[in-house]
Amino acid sequence: MSTIVPIAVSDARDKLASIIDRARSEHEPVFLSRRGRRVAAVIDADDLERLIELAEDMADIRAAEESREEMRLTQSEPTPWDQVKADLGLS
Repeated sequence: MSTIVPIAVSDARDKLASIIDRARSEHEPVFLSRRGRRVAAVIDADDLERLIELAEDMADIRAAEESREEMRLTQSEPTPWDQVKADLGLS
């Protein structure tokens, strides 16, 4: 990733279309700053969707790892799928 220099919000107002075009073409966020601090970012919508999907996948992976660790610590066995369905009245 290249060095990202934030654009002041006051400057961004006049350049919004070009900022959006830059985010879409370069597939890198364009950070906006206020008083020298980053406060927001413009990112391509497709890139954001991919990031959200990846974050959801990572959350699922972490939950599975935590579940496996809990099973290891408690020495419990996973509940068979048929039992889960029966418990939920789905079979």
